[in-house]
Amino acid sequence: MIIISACLCGCNCKYNGGNNYNEDIKKIYDEGEAILVCPEEMGGLSTPREPVEIQGGSGVDVLEGRAKVLSARGTDVTEEFIKGASKVLEIAVKNNVKKAILKSKSPSCGARKIYDGTFSGKTVEGNGVTAELLKLNGIEVLSEEEF
Repeated sequence: MIIISACLCGCNCKYNGGNNYNEDIKKIYDEGEAILVCPEEMGGLSTPREPVEIQGGSGVDVLEGRAKVLSARGTDVTEEFIKGASKVLEIAVKNNVKKAILKSKSPSCGARKIYDGTFSGKTVEGNGVTAELLKLNGIEVLSEEEF
């Protein structure tokens, strides 16, 4: 079993109510080899929701209390992001998941690149909160671009 960001399989859970459908990734799910997750919804956030970015670092910094997940207006959703990441990890452990394919640049799912916290569209190296938590627990994390 692998974990896949639900938005990549057409679930309308993206912050703006849309999705990031990827036909090749959806085939994996259709073959019964994957579990779909949306850490942001699993953490209690609604869809649609304000766009947010990690400010003050990356996912590891959020997990260690050095950074926050904030909207451009300053709404703090750090707690919801950590809660959602923890729920995804629980599912991964329960199902012996060894790999995850997650949405690139996302503050929760981003693998290796995330938006820089300025809401300018610029990216920096680093993982989102869920991607980092999975990685710290020995799960291979790929973005849809690397898959």
